[in-house]
Amino acid sequence: MPETNLLLPPRADSLARFREDFGQRFIVTVDTEEEFDWNAPLDRNRHGTQSIPALQTFQSFCEEFGVVPIYLVDYPVADSPLAAAAIGEAVAAGRAEIGVQLHPWVNPPFDEAVTPYNSYAGNLDFDLEREKFSRLYHKIVAAFGTAPRIYRAGRYGLGRRTAEILTEFDVAIDTSVRARFDYSASGGPNYRHHPLHPYWAGDDRRLLELPLTTVYWGPLRQLGNGIYPALWRIPRLRGALARAGLLERIPLTPEGVTTEEALRGIDVAIDAGLPVLVFSFHSPSLAPGFTPYVRSDKDLDALYDWWRTIFAHLARRGVKPGNVANILSSVTLAQNGLPS
Repeated sequence: MPETNLLLPPRADSLARFREDFGQRFIVTVDTEEEFDWNAPLDRNRHGTQSIPALQTFQSFCEEFGVVPIYLVDYPVADSPLAAAAIGEAVAAGRAEIGVQLHPWVNPPFDEAVTPYNSYAGNLDFDLEREKFSRLYHKIVAAFGTAPRIYRAGRYGLGRRTAEILTEFDVAIDTSVRARFDYSASGGPNYRHHPLHPYWAGDDRRLLELPLTTVYWGPLRQLGNGIYPALWRIPRLRGALARAGLLERIPLTPEGVTTEEALRGIDVAIDAGLPVLVFSFHSPSLAPGFTPYVRSDKDLDALYDWWRTIFAHLARRGVKPGNVANILSSVTLAQNGLPS
């Protein structure tokens, strides 16, 4: 059987189908990770976990809207008793879900040099990538008492054989593909030509890819994949196109994306018939001072206001909250050809 290489765009016949009553859904994924200095080189030792208790506030907030957040947990978080204290009861009750996020530079075994290239787990030797994943996976199971079914590579750093590891551990969903983005300049993957629509990774259809949602908006959006990369080194021109309303790249995240931009992006994704809209952000943004996006209490209030507006708009557009459980049941039933 040929290997499943998540770095390659899928064949057209790999796109996933969902039951008719699934409709359109959205999921909220939280890169649940340690705090570190975003402006400094990666460091194995200089990080903290002070923001973890803030997860409890976000969890309560999501529950008010019937949203089941998906916490993609990395090693320092799984290793901290603060994590289970903050969200363990919600996970056990099914009001939240747990996944895996691998930051190799803070995840044992520490057999590699800390470099930008090695920060993409898929660049590591296969045995080392697998061992790091295994230790993290078992740490999460011990902390939360449940087996995670969803994965995101830290820095979106998939490798040629990452799917092999996920399948071995019965992980059913990968959500590492950040469509419309190219990280090859720093040694990472290029996802510019991957689709936004969920697809099966491999002929055995055991692993579902849920790409993070990023859309192009504006009259030139159909040309976005050709134009935008050419403008990467000319940010002033990119900004001019966005201000003129001609072309804008909009990832669905509260970090660096205004409410107005996000609403435009959501409408593009909904009108295109995307079955699952994938939102994401970093957990240290839930407390002031740990990310560039939330430096103050005012910034934190703005982040929660962003989510209130987004959740209300999604409800008006008829897009319901989703989670790992209902995505897997709906896509599996559809794939098996059962009546919808």
